[in-house]
Amino acid sequence: MDLRVFTEPQQGATYETLLRVARAAEDLDYGAFFRSDHYLHMGSVDGLPGPTDAWITLAGLARETTRIRLGTLMTAGTFRLPGVLAIQVAQVDQMSGGRVELGLGSGWYEDEHKAYGIPFPKEKFGRLEEQLAVVTGLWDTPVGERFDFGGKFYQLQDSPALPKPAQAKVPLLVGGHGAKRTPALAAQYADEFNIPFASVADTDTQFKRVREAAEQRGRKADDLVYSNALVVCVGKTDAEVKRRAGVIGRDVDELKANGLAGSPAEVVEKLGRYQAVGSQRVYLQLLDLEDLDHLELIASDVMPHVARTAGR
Repeated sequence: MDLRVFTEPQQGATYETLLRVARAAEDLDYGAFFRSDHYLHMGSVDGLPGPTDAWITLAGLARETTRIRLGTLMTAGTFRLPGVLAIQVAQVDQMSGGRVELGLGSGWYEDEHKAYGIPFPKEKFGRLEEQLAVVTGLWDTPVGERFDFGGKFYQLQDSPALPKPAQAKVPLLVGGHGAKRTPALAAQYADEFNIPFASVADTDTQFKRVREAAEQRGRKADDLVYSNALVVCVGKTDAEVKRRAGVIGRDVDELKANGLAGSPAEVVEKLGRYQAVGSQRVYLQLLDLEDLDHLELIASDVMPHVARTAGR
């Protein structure tokens, strides 16, 4: 099982903080550093000093790290036109030497759209379908050929479909809890399906839906990577777990029920339950970005006990 670091910078983080976490994750051999794509904090935090843009952040990290993979859970489709996004991701992939992965979602947090004057359309899922078609279409168009697209929401004419990413195939993540349209979309476009903050039972159900949808499209179900995103709170002692939970404003019992919390042994055991239903990769939602000792503990006491699958 591949363990990756997943951050929520809208809750309060500078670029320098994110750089420290990304470099620590690289040094500790985590599979990737991912971040959310939000412009407004959530809950009772103040979000100071303010938001950082996901792809500007990843562009900086592309030049200031060397090995770790970089990506988003999830880029908000409401924030960017798909043609522009294809250019941005391709450029950051070039800047990183081919280490970028794109998680793309429809966008859902209406308040941040109001706060920064971003349109919040009603038909978000239909737009997401077209965005995936445009981004992948632009990248898949051979150099020297042109790309056209005539959709309901987006129209492209005579596009040179440049630039190209450094990777022959940028891994594309689709995720969510939807029972029909989400699995179908993952089956059509995704290299990885991610389900965020779900129980083992719900993960099992959703993975089966995606596998079935993939096979219905003529793909092998095992062609996709299946992953979870889960909050993490690990401590060597009960007191350490309680302290870390308190810093992020969460209850220990709630974290144990809904995430990966407790001693390293408890977390290894729970990861095993997710692995048993097909999870190959877990994005560890790290909410206290100042606590690099937390990352070190997971790397030393959890990671060695979880069998890794080959990354893409």
